[in-house]
Amino acid sequence: MSSLKLGDKAPNFDAETSEGKINFYDYLGDSWGILFSHPADYTPVCTTELGTVAKYKDEFEKRNTKVLALSVDGLESHKGWISDINETQNTSVNFPIIADEDKKVSNLYEMIHPKANDTLTVRSVYVIAPDKTIKLMITYPASTGRNFDELLRVIDSLQLTAYQKVATPANWKQGDDVVISPAVSNEDAEKMFPKGFKVVKPYLRTTPQPDAK
Repeated sequence: MSSLKLGDKAPNFDAETSEGKINFYDYLGDSWGILFSHPADYTPVCTTELGTVAKYKDEFEKRNTKVLALSVDGLESHKGWISDINETQNTSVNFPIIADEDKKVSNLYEMIHPKANDTLTVRSVYVIAPDKTIKLMITYPASTGRNFDELLRVIDSLQLTAYQKVATPANWKQGDDVVISPAVSNEDAEKMFPKGFKVVKPYLRTTPQPDAK
């Protein structure tokens, strides 16, 4: 199987989850999506991550983004783990966790890295656009928890740059100035960016975020 790359169609699948059976494409509908994997249930770092995602649900919903987690343990194990997450993280898990005991989805998304461990999934994250293409892939080692503020920032950037001819510079966050695509001429930029723009270098032009209020 060839490796998944940015721009590839995200593989569809049917799966059992903590919230019932789902078809991945049907679950996403017209939303953006985040699919992220966990090495196993009852792991300490993942317990904090799933609790954090539950607390960020409103932020993801504001961005029309659905989240879906995966672990290679079964549904009964998930139910017990969810109870622990709710208790220790002072939250309520409010999104599905895939029970991937046969590792079908893990293998489909190349979440098992033999050099790390041939039985556990690594911490993979996929951001998927409404057209079901993969827009972002990040793989973390099992020892490092994910930064969900960064995932929100990335989704803000992906959604902005999907509809505007701009890119976002280093450390950009919602409301900051953006960079105009080099393919846009200065003449066109004057029409496209009524807030004006600054020419730092011919190839580096900045403008206020077009859709910022």
